[in-house]
Amino acid sequence: MEGQAQAIDGMSFEEALRALEDVVRKLESGDVPLEESIALYERGEALRRHCQARLDAAQARIEKIVQGPDGRATGTVPFDAG
Repeated sequence: MEGQAQAIDGMSFEEALRALEDVVRKLESGDVPLEESIALYERGEALRRHCQARLDAAQARIEKIVQGPDGRATGTVPFDAG
């Protein structure tokens, strides 16, 4: 499972979302043996956490958009800037 976690860490949001959708389709089919279902569920949870982390990072970046005096966006500040 560690190798899968490393593979997930390198995925873009879109790749992880597609992989998560694939896991859900397989689980919903009902044609997967119990042991494989458990492994798929664990992978799905790891993919969900990865997607959520990417969304949280994007939201943080959006919230750091710098606004000028007229309220219009004038640039951005990296989300890790203090």
